[in-house]
Amino acid sequence: MSVHDRSWRVIPLLAALIAAPAAARAQGAARADSLGWLAGCWQLSVGTRVVDEQWMAPRGGEMLGMSRTVAAGATREYEFLRIYARGDTLIYAARPSGQPPAEFRATTVSAREVAFENPQHDFPQRVGYRLQPPDSLVAYIEGTAGGKRRVVSYPYRRVECPAQEALKD
Repeated sequence: MSVHDRSWRVIPLLAALIAAPAAARAQGAARADSLGWLAGCWQLSVGTRVVDEQWMAPRGGEMLGMSRTVAAGATREYEFLRIYARGDTLIYAARPSGQPPAEFRATTVSAREVAFENPQHDFPQRVGYRLQPPDSLVAYIEGTAGGKRRVVSYPYRRVECPAQEALKD
């Protein structure tokens, strides 16, 4: 085989390397779009405490979400959330009430689970969601706080979104 024959093998490899950054961006956007199972309204109710979490359907390669915790008729916590692709990695960006914003990088993305990590964050260092068909979702946060390992689970059930409830009245 001559040198010229081998050069034809190199050209497709070079083309693939040049196209890789664009393919990585497209893969990241597609992965954000693959989290459609998270879209909708979810609720956890224990005594007078109600936690509502709502996710908009994926559009434009990202998802927007929010949560609110109400106890004894008063809002105790709220959070604004965004899942989007940065390069070929999904990012979970959280803006919790009374705390600075934080970002977590995806470590698990599947048809029924997504998990994000930020080892430098105080607590949690890991945030995740696991779909449990037909109508349940377990959200969880975990990590180390004060030298102790903590795991907090939020077993949500799917509910109608509040705007839809308001339209019925």
